Amino acid sequence: MENVLQFLPLLLSGAIVTVEVSVLALLVSSLLGFVLALLKLSPNRWLAYPASGVVNVIRGLPILIVLFYMYFVLPELGIDLTAFQAGVLGLGIGYSGYQAEIFRGGIQAVDRGQTEAAQAIGMKPAMIMRRVTLPQALRISIPPYANTFTMILKDSSLVSTITVAEMTHAGQLIASATFQNMTVYTLTALLYLAMSLPLLYLVNRLERHLRR
Repeated sequence: MENVLQFLPLLLSGAIVTVEVSVLALLVSSLLGFVLALLKLSPNRWLAYPASGVVNVIRGLPILIVLFYMYFVLPELGIDLTAFQAGVLGLGIGYSGYQAEIFRGGIQAVDRGQTEAAQAIGMKPAMIMRRVTLPQALRISIPPYANTFTMILKDSSLVSTITVAEMTHAGQLIASATFQNMTVYTLTALLYLAMSLPLLYLVNRLERHLRR
């Protein structure tokens, strides 16, 4: 018990960084994913095909490789990022392909008859997207979107590989200094569960609510 109380402050400090990285990566992935989804759905093939290719490339790359590229390769091109910035951008870009598919699926799931009805009363495409399609698409996309946030929260542990001082990195430092691996990593796992299980519970409640 004494060891747990000794380790907890450093792990909680890392947990704050974990939450910061996860939330910022969610924002980055959402913005990029939404833009890519709109481009993929564009009737202009010069926009749709490249966007589809970008999404496929992103989804085909391991998150770890994206993180290494952000942190180790970009400086060679003259773009210097801190470990925190590289972690946020790497996770955000790595998940933007999945977010794009979530948003695209939500938009395509909206009944086409509603779009045709809106066109019949003279609404322009931009207004139809803003007032008819997007509100319903976002509602459809909420459950998989929330699940993606849970996945980002768990995968934020990967940014420890580029020295971001999040919770897993804090656990590694404590374990290497004390050699109490079981205590440290069990406590780290419990803290991850304390963050992710409430999210999973909320996602399940939300899915049941939307089904009703």
